[in-house]
Amino acid sequence: MSVKQARRLRKAGTTAEKRLWAHLRNRRLAGLKFRRQHPLGTRVVDFFCAEAKLAVELDGSGHRRHFGQTTDLDREMELHERGIRVLRFINREVLSNLDGVLNAIVYAADPEKSLWTTVKTPSP
Repeated sequence: MSVKQARRLRKAGTTAEKRLWAHLRNRRLAGLKFRRQHPLGTRVVDFFCAEAKLAVELDGSGHRRHFGQTTDLDREMELHERGIRVLRFINREVLSNLDGVLNAIVYAADPEKSLWTTVKTPSP
């Protein structure tokens, strides 16, 4: 995927992508650096945090169809082989539960910075 294609995707972003980007850009979320529509090999991920090796993907209704699910699985396998974890949200989640989405992203990137508490197992 070329940089030119990634730029085109940035301009054609969905409402959910634009809303989430407003909270991810310029290290606004827990000081984490995210890139938007970032090329990784033959793929472009919606958002990518290199320091956490974390990709965040937003899915519209097309991803619920069988072909979309197969393509998503192929993409996740390719990224997993590169050591990149993938968080996937549907657009509706971003629009209706933005705080929950943001907290899930922070928790996946760095649990210490998360508002969610981590469960610690007691020492024997």
